[in-house]
Amino acid sequence: MIVCIAEKPSVARDIAAVLGARTRRDGYVEGNGYCVTWTFGHLCTLKEPQDYRPEWRAWSLSALPMVPPRFGIKLIDDEGIGRQFGIIASLVSKAEMVINCGDAGQEGELIQRWVMQKAGCRCPVKRLWISSLTEEAIAEGFRSLRDEADLQPLYEAGLSRAIGDWILGMNATRLYTLKYASQRQVLSIGRVQTPTLALIVRRQQEIETFVPEQYWELKTVYRDTVFASDKGRFKSRAEAEAAMEAVSGQDFTVTGVTGKRGTEAPPRLFDLTSLQVECNKRFALSADDTLKAIQSLYEKKLTTYPRVDTTYLSDDIYLKVPAILDGLKAYDRLTAPLKGKKLPRTKKVFDNAKVTDHHAIIPTGVPAHGMTDVEARVYDLVARRFIAAFYPDCRYASTTVTGRAGDYGFKATGRQVTDPGWRVVFARDDDGGGRRDDDDEERVLPAFAEGESGPHVPQLADKWTQPPKPYTEATLLRAMETAGRLVDDEELREALKDNGIGRPSTRAAIIETLFKRHYIRRERKNLVATPTGVQLIGLIRDDLLKSAELTGQWENKLRKIERRQYDPRTFIDELKAMVAGLVMSVMADNSGGKVVVADPPAAPQPARRRAPRKAKAPAAPVEGMACPACGKGTVIRGKTAYGCSCWREGCTWRHPLPATPADGDKQAQ
Repeated sequence: MIVCIAEKPSVARDIAAVLGARTRRDGYVEGNGYCVTWTFGHLCTLKEPQDYRPEWRAWSLSALPMVPPRFGIKLIDDEGIGRQFGIIASLVSKAEMVINCGDAGQEGELIQRWVMQKAGCRCPVKRLWISSLTEEAIAEGFRSLRDEADLQPLYEAGLSRAIGDWILGMNATRLYTLKYASQRQVLSIGRVQTPTLALIVRRQQEIETFVPEQYWELKTVYRDTVFASDKGRFKSRAEAEAAMEAVSGQDFTVTGVTGKRGTEAPPRLFDLTSLQVECNKRFALSADDTLKAIQSLYEKKLTTYPRVDTTYLSDDIYLKVPAILDGLKAYDRLTAPLKGKKLPRTKKVFDNAKVTDHHAIIPTGVPAHGMTDVEARVYDLVARRFIAAFYPDCRYASTTVTGRAGDYGFKATGRQVTDPGWRVVFARDDDGGGRRDDDDEERVLPAFAEGESGPHVPQLADKWTQPPKPYTEATLLRAMETAGRLVDDEELREALKDNGIGRPSTRAAIIETLFKRHYIRRERKNLVATPTGVQLIGLIRDDLLKSAELTGQWENKLRKIERRQYDPRTFIDELKAMVAGLVMSVMADNSGGKVVVADPPAAPQPARRRAPRKAKAPAAPVEGMACPACGKGTVIRGKTAYGCSCWREGCTWRHPLPATPADGDKQAQ
């Protein structure tokens, strides 16, 4: 008997169908020599402090640092988890072989390995490694199963991450809580969450302490075209007015006209972070909502594995592209020009060296249906980005005109698209959400001749410098990806990814944790630190805890462990030494500082106050949002009520549909 362990029941059903296992049992599906069972995410976790030493149950500064000589795992204390684990353990004890069918990533590897260790697995283990859940991908994955040893570095990196987070989180949280907390609050400290909070606090302080400075800009209008002075900003009014006077009354003379033609390549395919950024910009979706939507699309077989940090495809995908494009029936008008043609195979799309475990997020070509409104929007972005990758470059002509008035030089630039190429995929009238946000507005200049001259109208603009903008989820995700550095260039951003804060799959959860701890709050789309968050960062004097760049270096070491380029024991020893030094430093602080508890943010109030009225029923939930009961599924709409997509797994949450106007009239009568 071969036992397959999937990450969740829905994936187990897909795998069982491909393997021909159709007999449902309690906690597994059986048939054709296979037993396909499942976990519910994390069934096991690292032991808690009191599991190692009873005296560590009480929070005490004298007990710090807490570092067990050997870390162990335990089953999570939950009746349902205990029952399912018992089924898995029973199957594993009888198995000739176990196939790890967990989520194909670092966390998925750790989850399944812990379960197999706890179940006492002694038989050979193979690994199913796939990037989509289509029948073809699953069947192909079973034909090319990987040896468990091949994934050992991935497991060691995941284990090092978990142990490192335990050492720092358990010790630092108790340390700062006991030293600085007031009113029985807990000050949560984490290897990733604390430097992320520090980014927000630092930006907020830059805004609050910003002192605006006045400056002046000189421009002139010649032949209905605005030319800007090449002097840039004038820092004094006297200097600006002197320049204004010098050019007034003088003819404007064109001194040069240069033109060039250029091309613009299609935007890169999506990794998880860039998809979360785009969804936040376009639809104001949180990083967590986007992750849930793209995860659901993956489980519905509509898109490939989502928790990726590459924007490239492996070379073997090239031969599958025509079939994927052919499956995008809703986009026939856009894919028609590509059919029957040799598709481009550029290094900006296909590069084996830039792909490790998984490639960029793309559609699978399976007909799209059964999507919520949120999922449909996210799918549309992924599909269009994929189609655009095989369109020709956008071609444009740019013109630069220089001129002089008196002793001052001026310049105007224009740009005209001569062949839109891939841009037609994102045309405004094609329901694609409009142009990309970073596109410059076309500006076509009239024809100028070198040496021509004539009257002009100079203008002096009085302006003030502006403070930096608060972080939104989109800009914070980019900052986490590049360890706080402001990077617009896509290639440089790719190079910095190894030093980013956290992993693509965990960044959304980190941001949500900061909300739950009341360290940050939302003001429209902006992220603002609460007084508690600001005070906490102010009390942390150790840069290793709050420096995005230093934390990025820790992340880089974890990635090196994955590639067998760094010793996991060295990583853990370094963290142990860091925590020991941190405890000594904080214990020696006699400043007496305390963190004041911030009240949880109040629910947003309507802008206008209306006369009192009868209490209304709670607002109807939104399709695609997280289930308010289990948090695992998403809200779906039925005929009579909203429910949870995990209803087959036992979630019983329901919410009645809102009454129609006719129903309201009947109630009023």
